[in-house]
Amino acid sequence: MLASENPNNQLQSALALVQQILSLDLQALYLHGSAVAGGLRPQSDLDILAVVDAPLSDEQRQDLIAALLSVSAPHPATPGGPRCIELVVCRLADLQRNVHPAKVEFIYGEWLREAFKEGYLSEAAADPEYTLLLAQARQQAQLLWGSDVLADVPATPIEHIRQAMRDGVDPLYEGLRGDERNVLLTLARMWRTGVHGDFVTKEQAAEWAIPRLSEELAKTLEYARLAYVGEVLDRWDTRGKEAERLAQALLGNIKQVL
Repeated sequence: MLASENPNNQLQSALALVQQILSLDLQALYLHGSAVAGGLRPQSDLDILAVVDAPLSDEQRQDLIAALLSVSAPHPATPGGPRCIELVVCRLADLQRNVHPAKVEFIYGEWLREAFKEGYLSEAAADPEYTLLLAQARQQAQLLWGSDVLADVPATPIEHIRQAMRDGVDPLYEGLRGDERNVLLTLARMWRTGVHGDFVTKEQAAEWAIPRLSEELAKTLEYARLAYVGEVLDRWDTRGKEAERLAQALLGNIKQVL
């Protein structure tokens, strides 16, 4: 369900732009991520998945970037204001192929804003991160427009999910500094997925992981969880050592279960 500040207008604006730009190639639009998994949090992105039946042209990529730069909030979004938008465009044929690493046709995210301004077009690419993203989307996506093409796409094999985590966990850990809250909660979620094979929200993963950690580590993860749900304004400049210790412990637990 969408949060109380009602980002529905922003979502509808983004959807209308995507429909206009992708036009006859567009098969379906889905909402996924926090909005359908557990409710939007103060700084949750609006996550949109578009499925097309043909490769995107450079002109379509340019138009998508220009449109989303105008409606997506720069990171970090201000709570209560417009949200960051993440758009993933996939070809139906690539989804049906169901290989690892998964391939996406185009991706827009606020971490790429400066690259977009410098002319980056987000070409088609395969990445272990996309395997996890699409595996989660298949389980939770809510159809917003078009035919429910995901209903006929096979589920991501658990072996692909586990391999994607093996491939992606070290790069995620290396990005800890400057993105502590997101990295710690994502590591907790990967640990949970490694044990149970399912996907839960970052908040749910933290709640699952906290009683399985030492008191010191649990306190740091609880701080990240509280910041995620908007109960505290997190500052990590004085908590770098605690974040590093927790990240190392989570990394070790993930590698053990994998």
